[in-house]
Order: sequence, then structure tokens, then C-alpha cells
Amino acid sequence: MKLDEIGTKIKALRKDHGLTQDELAKLAGISRVTLGKLERAQLGSITLKTIDLILDTLGYELDFKRKNSVGLPSLDELY
Repeated sequence: MKLDEIGTKIKALRKDHGLTQDELAKLAGISRVTLGKLERAQLGSITLKTIDLILDTLGYELDFKRKNSVGLPSLDELY
């Protein structure tokens, strides 16, 4: 996943959990404004710690994977 796609994914996960921005922000201990900026890919001052707090609240964690640099993308890279 590319950095600018994180906000879109977090928004989808939030909606899957039936949470509003305000509810998720309160559960994660961040402001709703910060969450809104992240969901709109305005990552300027958002830290990895903030992203980790949000993902932890949703039951997810950051993970690293090797890029497939040759040929067509793998199925994992598409999803």
C-alpha cells in the first residue's frame, strides 16, 4: 500500500466498524480533525504513532512487505 492510500483504507475500515470519525477519534485518543485530514490524505503533520493508534483501535497493525519490482503486480499488491 502506498502512503497516500492509507487514509482511504482507514476510512473504509472505520465505516466497516460502523464508526463515525468522532467516535473513532475518541477511541484512538486523537482529534476528529486529525482523523479527517488523514482520511483525506493530508498527511503533513500526522505521525506514524497516530496512524498506529488508529489502526490499533480498529484491530490492525502496520506491516512491511517487499515490492514486486518486475513485471505485473502480484495479487497481494492489487489488494
